[in-house]
Amino acid sequence: MKPKLKVRDLTLRDGQQSSFATRMTQQQIDRVLPFYKDAGFYAMEVWGGAVPDSVMRYLNENPWNRLEKIKAAVGDASKLTALSRGRNLFGYNPYPDSVIDGFCREAIDSGLGIMRIFDALNDINNIKSTIKSVKKYGGIADCAVCYTIDPHFSTAERLKAQLKGKKLPHKIFTNEYFLNKAKQMEELGADMITIKDMSGLIPPSRVAALIKLFKKHLSIPIDFHTHCTPGYGLASVLSSIVNGVDIVDTNIWYFAGGPAAPAIELIYVFCQKMGIDLDLDMEAIEKINGELIYIRKELEAYDVVKQFPNKFSPLRDQLPKHIEQQFDAAIKAAREDHEEALIKACHAIEDYFGFPKPDELVKKAEIPGGMYTNMVAQLKQLKSEFILERAMELIPRVRLDAGLPPLVTPTSQIVGVQAVNCALDEKNGKPKYSNVSNQFRNLVKGEYGETPVPIDPEFRLKIAGMREETPYDTSSYEMQPNPVLEDCGGVKLAENEKEQLLLELFPIVAKDYLTKYKKEAYQKAHADTEEKGQNAASDTKQTDKITGHVICSPMPGRIYQFLVKPGDMLKEGENVLVLEAMKMENNITTPYSGKVKQVLVNLGDFVTEETPMLEIE
Repeated sequence: MKPKLKVRDLTLRDGQQSSFATRMTQQQIDRVLPFYKDAGFYAMEVWGGAVPDSVMRYLNENPWNRLEKIKAAVGDASKLTALSRGRNLFGYNPYPDSVIDGFCREAIDSGLGIMRIFDALNDINNIKSTIKSVKKYGGIADCAVCYTIDPHFSTAERLKAQLKGKKLPHKIFTNEYFLNKAKQMEELGADMITIKDMSGLIPPSRVAALIKLFKKHLSIPIDFHTHCTPGYGLASVLSSIVNGVDIVDTNIWYFAGGPAAPAIELIYVFCQKMGIDLDLDMEAIEKINGELIYIRKELEAYDVVKQFPNKFSPLRDQLPKHIEQQFDAAIKAAREDHEEALIKACHAIEDYFGFPKPDELVKKAEIPGGMYTNMVAQLKQLKSEFILERAMELIPRVRLDAGLPPLVTPTSQIVGVQAVNCALDEKNGKPKYSNVSNQFRNLVKGEYGETPVPIDPEFRLKIAGMREETPYDTSSYEMQPNPVLEDCGGVKLAENEKEQLLLELFPIVAKDYLTKYKKEAYQKAHADTEEKGQNAASDTKQTDKITGHVICSPMPGRIYQFLVKPGDMLKEGENVLVLEAMKMENNITTPYSGKVKQVLVNLGDFVTEETPMLEIE
């Protein structure tokens, strides 16, 4: 009997998130679902990650509807998978068990089969609640160990630290570190373990060692997830297969490679040669791919690669002899654990088919590709692209100061934004950490959980105002307000648990989406042009003539929360509002003492740099 390998398809979630900014509409997804029903994938990742946020923020669609429609179309042919950030769920803040339980219950009720659960700190305590809830409602708990590497410090940096009486850490993220995390997850009830390499930084020999170690010490299936950005992806997936992995994550041809996972078509060729049964209907997968090429063209504005692979059908196209030899050479090298030869052969294969070449900058920086592009985007908004190199240099130091968290959402974003802030501080002649986001402050405080390396108490005092680690306190959690919309017939903003859960995880985005949805529904039922005009006019901020001091936005962002109101007396340096920029919450302080005369922007408004926000007299 042939050995079997299961495949999890990432195309409709991680694939489109990695390459097309999560902009696939429901209409586009509907076009491929009939073929997915016949494809035979063990699982399809379709939800979680950035999907719930993006479909509301950019597509004006309901995330719950997306999950339910995919389930209705695919049925039980493949298990539907979502990616969850443990206690952070799909957001950037920790949530109490009641919110976690509600989301798991509603997700499984809407068709979810597998919840892939990870924690950005690899803190096992942060995934306990999700495991419990997923299993309680009949779902499969797929627990992910986040792969990361130790930061590189030069000899000069180590000597400098020693002179200051500090010792920089050496090896933290060893194979034993990852195995211990996986064993703890299995003890908590994990149904499977994923080695989650979100940065694509794991080389084939390291994959081989980890798979062997996990298979020896764990009794549950092992999945391997990686990306192709730095150039290891295809070689590392092949190495995992050769060494006995149970499940691999792939994308379909036109959504594969580059910042995404390897193509299933290439894995199919390898498995055919090795006598491994994938139990897939490649004819159905070809039909999906035939539609994906048009969808990718429709998503051109969001295509981060803009390089289509050459057309290829593993069922109909014969490989030229020299490429056939590269496939054979790759398999031989993987079996012999000859890493250099394996990578060379896989690069030759990818080059022949026209997949993007390895991103040497991301490989050298040793950070996720998404983290790098976010930093570039932030600096472009601030018109400070010239400090990118310095911000990249600061990442290892900022990461160590924050307890050496793995660089995965949300910690990759938190560390990346803070490195940019520190570079800006230097540029403006200020001490580093003069400007910190609320999320960085909470990370250092201890609200995200236990970091791999203890944080210096003096640094915690400087950033968070306390020396002792202070975990997240669920008793202090307050549910998001759920007002009555008087201009929509008196309905609540969130009329059911699913809508309330969206408000909890995405306060601004969900409020905007739900308000618009309720207004459109009401206006459709009560078509009244005059009322529409009045409603539209009421959204415009009316302001008086400005005569006092004005507090302007220091960066582009969205008004997240007001901390003061007209009439309040302020002292210089007090926090006045929270600005969401690059998904980080930033406290904005007043440089003036006085009384708040007027608020010049609305909650949820997007503001550019130097936009007037408050007037102080």
